[in-house]
Amino acid sequence: MTQPSAVWSLSGFGDEVDLDPAVQAAVLLALGASHIEVRSAWGTNVSELEHDAVLRLKAILDEKGLKVSAVASPIGKVDVSLPVEHEVTRLRQIISVAKALDTKYVRIFSFYRGEEQGPEDIRDSVMERMSALAAEAAANDVILLHENEKGIYGDTPDRVLDIMKTVNSPALRVAWDNANFVQVGVKPYTEGYAMLRPYLEYLQVKDAIAATGEVVPAGEGDGELEATISALAADGYTGFASLEPHLASAHELGGYSGPVAFGLAARAFAGLAARSGVTLA
Repeated sequence: MTQPSAVWSLSGFGDEVDLDPAVQAAVLLALGASHIEVRSAWGTNVSELEHDAVLRLKAILDEKGLKVSAVASPIGKVDVSLPVEHEVTRLRQIISVAKALDTKYVRIFSFYRGEEQGPEDIRDSVMERMSALAAEAAANDVILLHENEKGIYGDTPDRVLDIMKTVNSPALRVAWDNANFVQVGVKPYTEGYAMLRPYLEYLQVKDAIAATGEVVPAGEGDGELEATISALAADGYTGFASLEPHLASAHELGGYSGPVAFGLAARAFAGLAARSGVTLA
């Protein structure tokens, strides 16, 4: 058996377990997680959570002994034609949530385009908006994590790299999602890992089948999860691994798995991690 060579902090999207943060926390703790990724609580997205609700959420997590790895915001999951200030204003509110939950990470996206537009048509507008968001993050000492969601500008490795190089800010880094790459026809490790590793700050754990796009537990799809995990371990990665299984349903602002399927996803990932010499804590 491989001796552990790396220790990663296990987290997960709480709202994929249940609407109630207390249930979310209980399940994540039972699966060995030390952290939670907050996308919504009591059915309300982080972009709309009132301050009192954020404080109530923090009290629940503190009582359970669970820390927040990141705030999974919907920033940038809008049409690029909206004014720059639209998402900067929303980001300010979400940064206040991140500060209250004591995390430095905020997940974002890089904008949708109109049906008649290609990626090259919106590139300049995307870079203007991503630069403005990164500047706001830098001013507030938080780090934005760009997720490679299908359908946005940065859904392929080359365009994610374009964003990282063009914005060129330490306040903007990569949240790597193998399944999302599969869903846009990319072999994640083979075609994207070496290119994006210098910017890779956060691992979101899900897998997918290339032929259908169906999301499956880690290691059961075409996401090259084991190769990715092994390479990260060899590279000295010591960050978060956040479970985002999407095993029951997916929608515009997230997905759902339920406690049982979430547990299956967690155990599948733990098996891959152990084979690569990674200890999850």
